[in-house]
Amino acid sequence: MDKILVHGGRPLSGSVRISGSKNSALPILAASLLTRDRCVIHCVPDLSDIHYMLQILSHLGAHVERASGTVIIQAEKISTVAPYEIVRKMRASVCVLGPLLGRHREAKVSLPGGCVIGDRPIDLHLRGFRALNAACRVEAGDVKVFADELRGSTVDLEGKQGPTVLGTDNVMMAATLAEGVTVIEGAAAEPEVVDLAHFLIKMGAKIEGAGTRRITIEGVKELHGAEHSVIPDRIEAGTFLVAAALAGTEVTLRRVNSDHLKAVLNSLTDAGFRMDVQRDQITVHGNGSPRPLELITEPYPGFPTDMQAQMCALLSRANGVSRATETVFPQRFMHVSELKRMGADIELDGATAIIRGPSQLSGAPVMASDLRASAALVLAGLVANGLTEVNRVYHIDRGYESIDEKLAGLGAHIERVKDRSH
Repeated sequence: MDKILVHGGRPLSGSVRISGSKNSALPILAASLLTRDRCVIHCVPDLSDIHYMLQILSHLGAHVERASGTVIIQAEKISTVAPYEIVRKMRASVCVLGPLLGRHREAKVSLPGGCVIGDRPIDLHLRGFRALNAACRVEAGDVKVFADELRGSTVDLEGKQGPTVLGTDNVMMAATLAEGVTVIEGAAAEPEVVDLAHFLIKMGAKIEGAGTRRITIEGVKELHGAEHSVIPDRIEAGTFLVAAALAGTEVTLRRVNSDHLKAVLNSLTDAGFRMDVQRDQITVHGNGSPRPLELITEPYPGFPTDMQAQMCALLSRANGVSRATETVFPQRFMHVSELKRMGADIELDGATAIIRGPSQLSGAPVMASDLRASAALVLAGLVANGLTEVNRVYHIDRGYESIDEKLAGLGAHIERVKDRSH
């Protein structure tokens, strides 16, 4: 097992290229199951989650080729069963349910694993499938969905913590091949949902309203192959924005979509950082000394839950008291105890982290508990005194392509080593 060592105190400067979006690529790869034709997907990031998804597609019978960011998939004949040993490593594997149901009117997929950030049930996905006239059962750890015919209808996918992104993806994919019109109310409006819709439209689907809370899908008889480039990863971009604010002098992010980053950019501006924002690149002038903030995570276009941990690291250096309130995943504060080990002054009050600064952070051995928490610990290590040792970095490899190499390219003293204790 690898660990990442960060030697604090090196300023960041230069430019970094942002990879394709993990949360777009995963459902787009799954959507290739909707057609027998060849699909070509560009800007696919090299991540362990992507690797697992391609394994799932291959197991289902798809022919998969991959070369330097481009994946070619042809799913001419496919199985409809994805067992536990294939899907256990990744929560997003559930997004093969929609395409399998749409194309073959049945699917059996084992309930997946993934991050430990609270309960993330798939009941909203099943609500959507039932609205399309599918029967759904969960038994012995497997989700079984089947239908004699899929019929469009109206379904509300708003959950207790807001809309479901993967649920919206799943129902949208199944509905492309259903009879009649499906209306998803309370749909997720994230850019990743819009990206999937654009790919499905290229395949011949009839979809309107993606990016709003109401998506309309008119079913078609069949879909065909398509070619598509995945959008830039807004969470990777946000993470590098925070890294630049925290530890940078002048850092430029290339291949970004600044429209997708408005909430993060607004927060960094409120915290006192100067940024030059263009449509596809952003330059941050770091000063490492933010003003305190009141942050509340919300579904898009609000402040993303996937950036909350990184902002906690940044706000530990702010002069004053900040608050970060989590409304999407209220239990998502596993990083707090590890940041406290490094000297951050953070206390939890329910779903709010109260952060008092500025704290002088010190390097320490820390444990990554989930994907974004691990990124926050690496960022904290950039400005900590001494050596920070981040263990369990398999979490970070799920969602960040070569984060250690990219930070090293900006001047960080960072290295990846094998953990000999395992």
